[in-house]
Amino acid sequence: MTSPPASVPHPAAAEFRHWTLDDITGLRDLRADLRRAVAGTPLDDEDGLDRITVVATELATNALRHGRPPARIRLLREPDALLLDVADHDLTGEPLFDQDRPIGHGGLGLRLAQTFATELGWYRTAKTKNIWARFDFVRD
Repeated sequence: MTSPPASVPHPAAAEFRHWTLDDITGLRDLRADLRRAVAGTPLDDEDGLDRITVVATELATNALRHGRPPARIRLLREPDALLLDVADHDLTGEPLFDQDRPIGHGGLGLRLAQTFATELGWYRTAKTKNIWARFDFVRD
C-alpha cells in the first residue's frame, strides 16, 4: 500500500467554513452545506460541486471510520483554488491507498479523492492527522 504525499499545502489559505462530525449521521448536512458554501465560486457548476462533495464525503467518512472522531472538515480558499482539509485525532496511522482490495469491497475513497481533486496530500499536527484535497478553479 502507498500513501499520498506528506506536505502542508496551504499555509496562506483562508478558512471560510468548517464542520465537526462525531459520526456519519452528519454527512448529509455536510454535503448540503458544502454545496451552499461553494456557490458563487468558480467551482459552482455541477462538475465542480459533484467533485468537491464526493471528496468531502469520502475523506470525512475515512476520518470517522479509520481515524479517531471527531472529524473536523475545513473549507479554505486561495486566490485560484478551494481546499478541503479533513482532520481526525488518530496520530498513529497514515492514509493509505488500498490497491489490493477488489472493486466493490471498499477502499476507494482515497482513489476517488485523488481522481477528482487537483492535488491530494496529508500531514500531522501535534493533535491531528490531516488529509487535504485541492481543487483548482481552472482544470487543465
